[in-house]
Amino acid sequence: MSRIVVVDDSKLMRNLVRHLLEQAGHEVETWAEVTAVEVGERIGASDPELIVTDYQMPGCNGLTVARMARKAKPDLPIVVLTATHDPAILEALKKQAVSAILHKPLREEELLEVVAGLLATPV
Repeated sequence: MSRIVVVDDSKLMRNLVRHLLEQAGHEVETWAEVTAVEVGERIGASDPELIVTDYQMPGCNGLTVARMARKAKPDLPIVVLTATHDPAILEALKKQAVSAILHKPLREEELLEVVAGLLATPV
C-alpha cells in the first residue's frame, strides 16, 4: 500500500480521486487549497510516495505545488491533472520534472495505470 496525497480545491475531484486510489489499495490523504509554504511542511509530515494535484487552483496552483514538492522531496513522483492544453503551461510543468500530466475529463483507467507505473519505478 502506497501513501498518496491528492491536492485539489474541488471537493468533488478530491473525493473522486481518493475513492479511485483507495479502491486500488492505496492510503490517500487529501488537501484542499494550500499555500506554497504549507506544501513543503505537509510533505515532510506525511511523507507521501506520490502526489496527484490539480493544476488550476486559486492561490497555489499545480505548478507551485510541483516546485515546492520537488524542494521538499526531490524524487517524489508528481501527477498533474489539468483541463488546459496551453503549450506554455504544459512546458512549464515538464520543466518542473512533473512525472505525468493527465487531461480532464479524468479517465479512471489512465489514472490508475499511471500511478501504478510511477510507484513501480525505482527511484
